[in-house]
Amino acid sequence: MMDRIFRRRIYDEMLEWKESSNGSRALLIKGARRVGKSTIVEEFAKREYLSYILINFAQQGSDVIDLFDDLSNIDYIMLRLQLIFGVSLHERKSVIIFDEVQLCPKARAAIKFLVADGRYDYIETGSLLTLRENVKGIVIPSEEKVLMMNPMDFEEFCWAYSDDASFPLLHTLYEALEPIGQAAFRKLIEKFRLYLLTGGMPQAVSALLEENNFRHVDEVKREIIELYEADFYKFDPSGRAARLFEAIPGNLSKNRTKFSLNAAGGGTRSKKEEILAGLVDSNTVNISHHVTNPDPAIALSKDVDTFKLFVADTGLFVTLAFKGSRFSDNVIEEPQITPMLA
Repeated sequence: MMDRIFRRRIYDEMLEWKESSNGSRALLIKGARRVGKSTIVEEFAKREYLSYILINFAQQGSDVIDLFDDLSNIDYIMLRLQLIFGVSLHERKSVIIFDEVQLCPKARAAIKFLVADGRYDYIETGSLLTLRENVKGIVIPSEEKVLMMNPMDFEEFCWAYSDDASFPLLHTLYEALEPIGQAAFRKLIEKFRLYLLTGGMPQAVSALLEENNFRHVDEVKREIIELYEADFYKFDPSGRAARLFEAIPGNLSKNRTKFSLNAAGGGTRSKKEEILAGLVDSNTVNISHHVTNPDPAIALSKDVDTFKLFVADTGLFVTLAFKGSRFSDNVIEEPQITPMLA
């Protein structure tokens, strides 16, 4: 499957950071795995800078990682990086990317000193950044602008189909309080249902565009779910986080007033809440708390004990709902998924 570069909304926010910070802050892009962080960052570096160095800490050897043990000589560090990667850096015209920075906490801690040096821009990407084991023993740099990257939304999905007209048209009609018309409505709602089934994970969208085959799209999404659940076991070897994640479709389909932590199995409530916090921190789920007074000060009436969980991506939700069955072209029927997506 070929790698596609999709137009993403976050690109404009990255441009704003570059222009406004002028090297005074690093950019940290965090989000769940496979949402396209590494892809958009490298594309940004290619377009907006004269040169760049990409350090992927998931694959990097000790020759690079050990450079961050001693920050007393930044000139030496920069010289070594240029030699190792074979890239010439240019003052204020180059960027250094720390990909999967949570795997090298001392590199993240070094951002404070690297930004103070001022010669280059720095972009970090990471998943599960708030887990304690990823920040233990380091000082979190204050010189970071944080952006959250989510799966592709419906407008980005339309962009992937070279549809740049629908949303400006909808905005114009909304402002004028004019109807869109039945033919246009049917075309848009068909695409929206396609988006709900596919979701916004770039690999899934690529699979759909290339083969127009839901079986292949489902295989891609199952691989992502397996990757997520493997990640859950890293911070919760008991498997309770994975069980909570898999319980989301069942809880929503039963129209319960709140999510039941009993899906995690045994253990104290405090332990279950700790596991829930780790799940939320992974950005793979969205949590929605009950409120009694939805006014501007909404946090004042939030009930922390009453909440529902949602999978952060609709396509992964659909696949998770049918995870126990082998895929079939006819398994996803609208009457089955509509109540759970409502």
